[in-house]
Amino acid sequence: MKLKQIILSIAFLILIYIGSYFTFRRMHIEIWEKDNRKYVIFPESKVFYYLFRPLLLIDGKLTNMQFHIGQHR
Repeated sequence: MKLKQIILSIAFLILIYIGSYFTFRRMHIEIWEKDNRKYVIFPESKVFYYLFRPLLLIDGKLTNMQFHIGQHR
């Protein structure tokens, strides 16, 4: 019974992690005027960038989404 609770807890945390990434992604998409491509813009602090890095790699390969730390200049 204890093992089942641990597995369910880990699965729940993974779902929260993935859900929070997609919420962040949806709220931070910006189209850059120079190339008319969509970018997920991360704050300058890089905390979210490194937190979501594993999902960024997968997302970038599957959707060709671009990522940028800080605003485009």
